[in-house]
Amino acid sequence: MKKYKGILWAIMLIASLSMAQQTPALPQSEVISISGATLHLGDGSVIENGTLVFEEGLITEIGADVSPRGRVINASGKHVYPGFIAPGKSLGLIEINAVRASDDQDEIGDMIPHVRSIIAYNAESQVVESMRPNGVLLGQITPQGGRISGTSSIVQFDAWNWEDAIVREDDGIHLNWPGTFRRGRWWLGEERGYRPNKDYSKQQQDVADFVKNAKAYGSGSNSPLNPAFKAMQGLFDGSKTLYVYADGEREIIDGISAIKAAGVQKVVLVGGYKAHKITNFLKDHQIPVLVNYTHTLPNLNDDPYDHTYKLPKLLVDAGLLVGIQNADASNFQTRNLPFYAGQVAGQGLEFEKALQLISSNTAKILGIDDKYGSLASGKSATLFISEGNALEMRGNRLTHAFIDGREISLETHQTKLWKRYMEKYEGK
Repeated sequence: MKKYKGILWAIMLIASLSMAQQTPALPQSEVISISGATLHLGDGSVIENGTLVFEEGLITEIGADVSPRGRVINASGKHVYPGFIAPGKSLGLIEINAVRASDDQDEIGDMIPHVRSIIAYNAESQVVESMRPNGVLLGQITPQGGRISGTSSIVQFDAWNWEDAIVREDDGIHLNWPGTFRRGRWWLGEERGYRPNKDYSKQQQDVADFVKNAKAYGSGSNSPLNPAFKAMQGLFDGSKTLYVYADGEREIIDGISAIKAAGVQKVVLVGGYKAHKITNFLKDHQIPVLVNYTHTLPNLNDDPYDHTYKLPKLLVDAGLLVGIQNADASNFQTRNLPFYAGQVAGQGLEFEKALQLISSNTAKILGIDDKYGSLASGKSATLFISEGNALEMRGNRLTHAFIDGREISLETHQTKLWKRYMEKYEGK
């Protein structure tokens, strides 16, 4: 019996190793130049037939008149982009929705800002790995559920563990602002459909009181330890950002007004379905918006059919700082992030501005634009080469990708399956 158990354990080990993530790349050891490509800098500008040089993980030279040196990658006819950034997702916190043991994106409690997502992040997630072949190389790992969900961190997608993955630790706290309307919970015997939320006033007061008490806790000298209030302190000195999830006009105005009045310095609106109707309010309070992904239907029957397609453009045209996030879709759909930006380009937004929605704009909103989100001397060599337009499904075909100068593998579980079944059908 012991012999058979040993064989079984060996088989399980081999199977687990065969399904594991690609081994993270080694640090950059030689100067690398990408020559002859169209360089999309991510800040709205383009360099045709340009050369980009990077060493020790940082871009050292970039331009049309730069001489290549070191290892040269001929990218004539191809395009170079900064690595795309996926905010507001629980990537690495859940692997299979139907398997509870793989779900670590939510914790018990309603006001839990002290729950840190980063320590639960699984760097070997196959879902995370699947982001890279589409150019999504960084993400904000965000807890879900509750009124205040917890604290997010920003990571890069090629690491041994969560410590190696960190780009910015504990960057922000996520608040789901209550809605003025709520959907009937049929499983509790309530009628289906939307109806006014009778508890809205109490719910928003609960949030306001919690934030007020957290600020008072920080100014006290002999307060007993309160982990939740302690985690909130960065909101009042500007070291953390509060991400407020709200869609309706009243919810957005109520939420931002209450939070600002409580002394929170940095606020980002997430969702913002009706944000286009109150752009002056958002500009007056200098509120960036992480708008929901575009490949979705309108929320209400009387909304324009193309509302979600054009909302990012409406906000950009109004002068707001806008990024795209994927909060309402499954984690695996985050790999479609570039195509959401392409959808906005299809609505009339200039291509390079659409690119900014998932690169430099998002980097600014997340506070990592000093190193990521655009291509410039001194910034991280986190970038990729695509055979065509990376915001279009047929053109997004990566040949090389780098994170902090390390050349990463573009092989995933999905690409292995694709090759396997292509051989089957091509052999017939």
